[in-house]
Amino acid sequence: MRRTNATLIYRRTTNLSAVQLLLWHSKLEPTVRYLGIEMDDALEISGQTEI
Repeated sequence: MRRTNATLIYRRTTNLSAVQLLLWHSKLEPTVRYLGIEMDDALEISGQTEI
């Protein structure tokens, strides 16, 4: 259930930082692996998201 919720939040918001915080990951790489997305795509989306 944890992965499903994280994936749904990511798909709705495309906010990797929010998902990273919700999963208590200290780095972005584990979050990207957890969600099963490509790192290049993640960095592009992360750069578009205002924090």
